[in-house]
Amino acid sequence: MAWCRKNMSPPQQQQFENFTASTLYCEKCRATMPVRERLLLVLPDKEIYDYLCTGCASSVGSREITAGEKLMTQAMAARRSRSRVPISLP
Repeated sequence: MAWCRKNMSPPQQQQFENFTASTLYCEKCRATMPVRERLLLVLPDKEIYDYLCTGCASSVGSREITAGEKLMTQAMAARRSRSRVPISLP
């Protein structure tokens, strides 16, 4: 069965919008290594992050988050936390 983006419902589509890497290939170490994310730059419309190898501390990648993506992520987190609040019945 082939999956198509237009057939995905909005919640499924949103869960794959932003990825945070936990491991990336490092040229210096010549292996897939755990990485740490470091905030490089904050701009009015986006934030830029750098991925650093935990073995040799070299930069192995980067990621940008736009203001809209950040607001959407915060809204989804608030929505999830509200749905977990237990409801007390009289």
